[in-house]
Amino acid sequence: MPVTRTYTIADKDNYISKNVESLVIGTRLPFDVFIKDTAGIRHVFNKGMIYTKDERDILKERGIAEFLVRTDDVPYLEKYMSGARKRVIESDDDMMLFREYDAEKEQYYQINRSLLIKDEHIFFNLYLRRKYNLMILAEASEKQPSVISESLLNVTDDILIKKTDIHLYDEYLKKVMGKFAKPGVKSSVELQVMKENSKLLIRDLLDNPRSGEKIKETQDTVNVIVDRVLEDSDTVFDLLDISHNDYYTYTHSVNVAVMSIGLAERSGLGREETVKLGVGAMLHDIGKSAIPHEILNKQGRLNATEFEIMKTHVVEGEKILRQHPDFPGAAFPAVTQHHEKLTGKGYPSGLVGGAISLFGRITSIVDCYDALTTNRPYKTAYTPYAALLNLARDKKDYDCNILREFIEMLGKVK
Repeated sequence: MPVTRTYTIADKDNYISKNVESLVIGTRLPFDVFIKDTAGIRHVFNKGMIYTKDERDILKERGIAEFLVRTDDVPYLEKYMSGARKRVIESDDDMMLFREYDAEKEQYYQINRSLLIKDEHIFFNLYLRRKYNLMILAEASEKQPSVISESLLNVTDDILIKKTDIHLYDEYLKKVMGKFAKPGVKSSVELQVMKENSKLLIRDLLDNPRSGEKIKETQDTVNVIVDRVLEDSDTVFDLLDISHNDYYTYTHSVNVAVMSIGLAERSGLGREETVKLGVGAMLHDIGKSAIPHEILNKQGRLNATEFEIMKTHVVEGEKILRQHPDFPGAAFPAVTQHHEKLTGKGYPSGLVGGAISLFGRITSIVDCYDALTTNRPYKTAYTPYAALLNLARDKKDYDCNILREFIEMLGKVK
C-alpha cells in the first residue's frame, strides 16, 4: 500500500491520499473525490456517485495514481476501505418508489431558491424533494400567507411548488421584481427573475408545443439574454443553474441556451446569428414533448427499443417547429444536430465532420455537458471538472476549437 500523505491547502482544507486502485467499480462513493494536478486540487467525483469503468478510465487516462479525500470524510473512507461497501443494485422497492415519485413529480415545478427572500410573504405551499420523496416544507395560501424564514433558506434539496400554484408564484416574482429591481440598475434579482421566467416559458411550451405565442416569447427572451451577455459576459454564470439536484427539461433547456449564447459571444459570432443560435438552443428539446413519459424519465439505462424511441425527439422537435413560421430557419441546426458527432456516431442523421453546422457543433457540446452535470434520482451528477474531462476523452466527436473555448469559458465554474 502507498504511504498516506496529508495535503494542506491554504492552511484550512486538509486531504489524505489513497491509491486509485482502492476504488471499486460498481460501488457508491460515500465521500467526495479530489485529484491533484498541475493546476492544484480538483474536485472530480461527487459523494454519492457510482464509480464505474468510465470514471476509472478518466483517472487512468490522466495518469492519476492517487486520489484525495477531505480529512472530514476519513471515517467514511475508512469504512469503505475496510470492505463495508456493496455493489449498487437497484431493488424492486427502489424501482417502485422511483416510479411513484416520478409520476408525482409531474404535478410540481422546481423553483429558483435564490428568489425566496427572507421575511417576504408567500401565498403557496413549498415542497421539498429528498431522493424519492416529496414533502411539505412550508404551508401557505392566499388567505393564510407564510413568511419565508431563515431556516427555510438553509434547505439544500430541491424546492418545488404545485403546478396549480404557478400563477401565485408568478405574482410573487412580479412583487420581488418591483421591490428589489431598480430601473436602470442591472441587479442579480432581475437576472434571477429573467432565468425563472425563461424556465416557466419552456415548461409551458413542453405542455403546449404548438403555441405560436410562446415561440414569439422565446425569441423576445433570447434577445434580452443576448443583450445582457454582450454587455457583460459574466452574465452567463448568473443565469446558469448549476446546483439543480434533479433533472428538469425546462431548466436544462435554459442552461443550454445560456451557455450556447456565451460560447457564441466568446467566438465572435455576430448578434443576429447569436440570437438565432439562442432560440434554437432554447427549443432544442421541444421534441421531448412527444416522447412517452415512462421512457423520458425512466430510471436507469434505456433498452435498445426505448433508446430508438428517445432518439426520435430530435425529428419530432423539427416537425413541431416547422409548423411555426416565426421560428427562424437558420436556427434549425441547433435543434436537429445537437446529438450529431463529428465521427458520424451521432443521431438522427449520422452526419460526419463538415456536414455538421456551427450551431450543431456548439449545442452538441453544451447539451452533453449540462446533462452530465445534472443529478438524477438514480445517478449522481459529474462535477464540472469531471464532465469536461469526459468531453475531452471523446474529443474526436467534438470540434476541438469550440471545446477549447467552452473549457476556458467555464473556468469560473467550480
